Amino acid sequence: MTQLLMNIDPAAVDWARAQFALTAIYHWLFVPLTLGLALVMGIMETCYYRTRNEFWKRTSIFWQKLFGINFAMGVATGIILEFQFGTNWSNYSWFVGDIFGAPLAIEGIVAFFMESTFVAIMFFGWNKVGRGVHLASTWLTGLGATFSAWWILVANSWMQYPVGCAFNPDTMRNEMVSFAEVALSPFAVNKFCHTVTSAWIIGALFTVAVSCYYLLRKREQEMALKSLRVGSLVGLVGILLAMHTGDGSAYKVAQVQPMKLAAMEALYNGGEAQGLTAIALVNPFSQPDYANEEAPALKIDIPYALSFLATRDIDGYVPGVNDILRGGYKNQDGSIEPSADEKIERGKKAIVALKDYWKLKSSLKGKEATAEQSAQLDALKGDIDQNMKYFGYGYVTDKAQLVPSIPLCFYAFRVMVGLGTLFLLFFAVSLFLSYKADLGDNKFKWFNIAAIALVPLGYICSESGWLVAEFGRQPWAIQDMMPTWVGVSNVGSGSVALTFFIFLALFTALLAVEISIMLKAIKKGPEN
Repeated sequence: MTQLLMNIDPAAVDWARAQFALTAIYHWLFVPLTLGLALVMGIMETCYYRTRNEFWKRTSIFWQKLFGINFAMGVATGIILEFQFGTNWSNYSWFVGDIFGAPLAIEGIVAFFMESTFVAIMFFGWNKVGRGVHLASTWLTGLGATFSAWWILVANSWMQYPVGCAFNPDTMRNEMVSFAEVALSPFAVNKFCHTVTSAWIIGALFTVAVSCYYLLRKREQEMALKSLRVGSLVGLVGILLAMHTGDGSAYKVAQVQPMKLAAMEALYNGGEAQGLTAIALVNPFSQPDYANEEAPALKIDIPYALSFLATRDIDGYVPGVNDILRGGYKNQDGSIEPSADEKIERGKKAIVALKDYWKLKSSLKGKEATAEQSAQLDALKGDIDQNMKYFGYGYVTDKAQLVPSIPLCFYAFRVMVGLGTLFLLFFAVSLFLSYKADLGDNKFKWFNIAAIALVPLGYICSESGWLVAEFGRQPWAIQDMMPTWVGVSNVGSGSVALTFFIFLALFTALLAVEISIMLKAIKKGPEN
């Protein structure tokens, strides 16, 4: 625990966060396309298996090639991302590694080996294994990628909603007490479903865009049209499911991360029968003066919608930023929420009790404790257990640190929802036109160009969702348990800054290489 109490260079914290954010953002450019194309290519090979039509085999091989290019880049960035927990976030890893490491280990041992095994059969097994075996390998490759995402999201969800663990003052670490609670946390289940369905949208947008490219070029007309239909259907189903799971995610956030929800809505002062903000004038460049502002200017909301979203009751109580800081309101489970000042005080008590506990333990130096010393140790353990829930607050020096960036969360959430609505309309129109119109005709050139232009918007939508999820839980590396500035390694800011720019150059080069290879593969088209 002495590591957790050392003074950390604030610049090192900023650079460590920036480096992790950089790696995560680049990694997430590859992951959703992998998950989305896995479903698309699985559907196409299933069509080949059912029809025995060589057209579908040729089409499947083409989409599997694009999947493979993207898959390789995703693996490269993902490995670097996990290494950073040991290099830049060693205090975090030391404090909760017993819990956090388990899903990452399973992801590496089970999911990654599953992917690598079946992806080889998928690429090199054509005409060497039976059609049924090859089809199974294709689906198992996609399932392995999805299974890998499951364990990564379990780890991330535990940081947002730490369950299934208990703090052991004798080891000064959090230890897992229930693997099932960690792996099957309702927060993790909902986050997984929302993330995977949103990835299907990226895969669908990419599939439709590539198909529209061929329609514009008057090439591969049959493949383009049928691929467009598959992509449009996957996208439509994906966006509907993402909206449903997104509603579930917001409900879970309201229960366990009310400050994140308040920041997403720029809700300074809450209450009953709250409306969901449609538009409001929030300064995008600075944190608002929420303590002295009743609400953002020009706010227009949907009556009762936020209360229903957060509590499933149109008259339900939703706390705002100031309410959460003041405390005193009744939570959905009936408990009374403590104020930020009380949480900070209780967190400091836990830290002091832990220091005193270890000071007394160290003084014994292996000797048997007297009855009085045993009683002192038990009393200190009691103080630790009683206040451990707010342990992380003991490192907070200003209540303002507990409020995430309201402008970033507010606008990122609306970008995500707005673009999601646009995609719903697009996929519905795309699916309709694919059956009712000749999309290769010049009069539909506008549609084909629009489909290609929507691909980067898909990534913006996806990254916006991650910005809300990760910035919205600030300042916490682990919700209520560890602020970010406590979890970093004791390394110089210069070293972290140097590797930041090395990674920036490396990842940019990888992205440029992938785009170049992808474009060449698309330009070449399917093998004859």
